[in-house]
Amino acid sequence: MTQADFLNSPFPRPVRMAADEIAGPKRFFNRELSWLAFNWRVLEEAGNPRVPLLERLRFLSISATNLDEFYTVRVAGLRELAREGNARLSDDGLSPAEQLVLINEDARRLLNTQQQTWNRLKREMEGQGITLLTRGKLTKRDQGFLEGHFLSKVFPVLSPLAIDPAHPFPFIPNTGFCLALQLERATDGRRMKALLPIPQQIDRFVPLPSQPGEARFLPLEELLLLHLGSLFPGYRDTGHCAFRVLRDSDLEVEDEAEDLVREFETALKRRRRGQVIRMKITAGAPPELKALVMDELDVTADEVVEVRGLLGIADLKELVLPSRPDLLWPSFTPRVPERVQDHDGDMFAAIRQKDMLLHHPYETFDMVVRFLQQAAVDPNVLAIKQTLYRTSTDSPIVAALCEAAEAGKSVTALVELKARFDEAANIRQSRRLERAGAQVVYGFINYKTHAKISTVVRREGGELVTYTHYGTGNYHPITARIYTDLSFFTCDPALGRDATKVFNYLSGYVQPEGLENLAISPISLKPRLLDLIAREADLARAGRPAHIWAKMNSLIEPEVIDALYAASQAGVKINLVLRGICGVRPGIEGLSENIRVKSIVGRFLEHSRIVCFGNGHGLPSKKARVFMSSADWMGRNLNRRVETLVETHNETVKAQIVSQIMAANLADEAQSWILQPDGRYLRPLPEGRDDLFSCHRFFMENPSLSGRGTAGAEDAPKLAHSTD
Repeated sequence: MTQADFLNSPFPRPVRMAADEIAGPKRFFNRELSWLAFNWRVLEEAGNPRVPLLERLRFLSISATNLDEFYTVRVAGLRELAREGNARLSDDGLSPAEQLVLINEDARRLLNTQQQTWNRLKREMEGQGITLLTRGKLTKRDQGFLEGHFLSKVFPVLSPLAIDPAHPFPFIPNTGFCLALQLERATDGRRMKALLPIPQQIDRFVPLPSQPGEARFLPLEELLLLHLGSLFPGYRDTGHCAFRVLRDSDLEVEDEAEDLVREFETALKRRRRGQVIRMKITAGAPPELKALVMDELDVTADEVVEVRGLLGIADLKELVLPSRPDLLWPSFTPRVPERVQDHDGDMFAAIRQKDMLLHHPYETFDMVVRFLQQAAVDPNVLAIKQTLYRTSTDSPIVAALCEAAEAGKSVTALVELKARFDEAANIRQSRRLERAGAQVVYGFINYKTHAKISTVVRREGGELVTYTHYGTGNYHPITARIYTDLSFFTCDPALGRDATKVFNYLSGYVQPEGLENLAISPISLKPRLLDLIAREADLARAGRPAHIWAKMNSLIEPEVIDALYAASQAGVKINLVLRGICGVRPGIEGLSENIRVKSIVGRFLEHSRIVCFGNGHGLPSKKARVFMSSADWMGRNLNRRVETLVETHNETVKAQIVSQIMAANLADEAQSWILQPDGRYLRPLPEGRDDLFSCHRFFMENPSLSGRGTAGAEDAPKLAHSTD
C-alpha cells in the first residue's frame, strides 16, 4: 500500500490484543524505546538515496549527537534509579533496570549500523573526490604540509600527560576524546603510559592540499600519532587506543537557592564532572591500556562499547562542505511575507491590518527579529516583554532588547536558566540584559518556562495597543532556519491581555484569572485538552462528524493518551503527526482502531505544535477549533512547565493551519513513516516513482495564506480532501 493509498483509504483493519493488555500497561509504548525508534528514522535518512550525499552525512552526524545526549540525560537518570534500587515501573510496565537492558541492546545495534552507514558514505564520498586518509596514505608533500600545520596550529594547545604516581590520571570532561599510549624509551627500554587529550577547540579533520574538485582530510588523532616524537621525544609507540567518554549531564539545583544564577553556575560545574555513563574505545585496544582507562574512569564492562571504525561520528558534520553545493540540498531563501512588503517592512502596520501567521523556515524568522528591532527604536513603544528559552550566542533579539532598555523603554525579559545545555549561554544573556537596564526575571524554580511570548505596548492616538507574538519554537534565529515552527502576530486586545497576565504570573507568581483565549500549563492547558477531546467524543456519540488532527514532537502523557483512546472508541477519527516519541499504540481493536500515527523526517526538523478539532463538522472545516501551542503532550510540558495553548479565530489563519499546514503534513508521502500496532515504523516508498508528495517541497513553493491573503488557496482544498 502506498502512502497516498493509506491516506485515502478507510482506517485499516484493527489488530487484536488480549483484554488484560488493552486495560494494562501494554496499551502504551515505552518512552525510551520510542525515542530510539525516532533516532533509527534519522539514521535511515543517512541511507536514503533521495537525499543528497553530504546531507546524508549530516543525518548520520545528527543521529550520533542525538544518541550522545540521550545517554547523558535519559540513560543517566535511569541508571541512577536502578542503582538506588528504585523499582518504579514506567507507564508501559518496565522497571528502570529492565529498560536499561532493552536500551543497551537497541543502542548497540544502532551504533553498529552507524559505522556501517559511515563506511558506505565514505565510499560514495571518495567517488566524489572527498577522502578521509590515514597517516599511512600520506605523501611526502602531505607530511611536509602537516609538519607546519602541527607546529603552528595544534602543538600549542596540546597537553601530553604521563601517567605515574606523580602524574595521576586527569579529569576527562563530557564528550572528551583521548589517545591512551604505551611508550618505550629507545635508550634504555623504560616504559611509560601516557594520555594525549584531543583538544575540542580545534577541528577534528585537518584539510590537506588537494587538486581542484577534490577535498582530502586527515583525522586529528592520526596527526597526533604521526607526531608523537615531538610530544614524547626519545620514546616510541608500542601500543595505543582512542577512547571517548559520556558523563551524566542531568543538572540538579537546590530548590531553596537564594541566588538562582549563582546556583546554576555552580551546578554547571558539577555537570561537567558527572559520572561516566558510557565509554567508547577502539576495538583491539592493548589490554593493559583498556584496563587502566576503565579503572580510572570507574566504568564497568557493560558501560564500555568497543568500536571498529570511527570514534566520534558526531564530528562528521565538519565534512558537510559548503564548497560542494552539488552534494547538498538546493539552496532555499525563506520568503518575506508579501503583506509586510506591502507595508514597506513596517511590522506594526502589517499586524494592524489583520492577524498574521508565519510558517518558519519557509517564511523568514527575520520578521520576528524585525518586530523587536522596530519596537526598540520606535518612540511610540513604551514597553516590551519577552520570554527567552533558547537563543543564539550573538542574539539579535537580545541586542534589540538591550537597545530598547538603553533607550529608556520598560523591558522585561523572562530568561529560563533551566534550558538544558543552554544554561551557561542564558546566564550570559541575562547578565548582558541587566547591564543594559532591562528587568530580568527567572520564573519558577520548580517549573521551566517554555512558553514563547513577546509583547510590545505602543501608544497610538492616545490609546495603548498591545502587539503580541506567540510562537511554537524558540527565539533562535539559527535553528529557525531548519526547524518548522509557527509565529502568530496579533494586536487583538484579548490576546494581549492574556499575554500580559502570563508575564505577571511569571514575575509575580500570581495565578492568572480570566484568561480569555489562552490556556497555560501547569494550570489549565491539560484540563482544556482533555475537555476538548472529550467533547469531540460526545459529538461522535451523538452521530456528528468527529475528527482530531494533531501535530507535535512527542506524545506520552498517559491521561491524554487514554482520552484519545476513549475518543477513538467513541468513533472519533484521529490523525497524529508525531516526529519523535509516541506512547500511543494505534490500530488496536477496541482501543485505538480510529487512530493513525505518522512521523515526518526530512530536510527540516518538524517542531510546530498544532491541534485541530472538527467541532461537529469534521475536518477540514471553517467551523473547526484550531490551536497552536508551545507544548508537546508530555508530563513535563503539561504538569511541570509554563506553556501556552492559543486558539486562533481569524479565518485566514485557521485555513492556513488546517487546509495548508496540517493537510500537507497528512498528505506527505516522501518523508513519512507510519507507526504500526506492534511499534514498528514503516516507510512505504514505491519504486519507480519520483513524484512522491513532499510537504517540505510544497511549503517551499507555496506562500502562507495569511502572508498573502488568498495565495495558495487553490492547492489547499486538494490537500484537505486527500486526507478525508
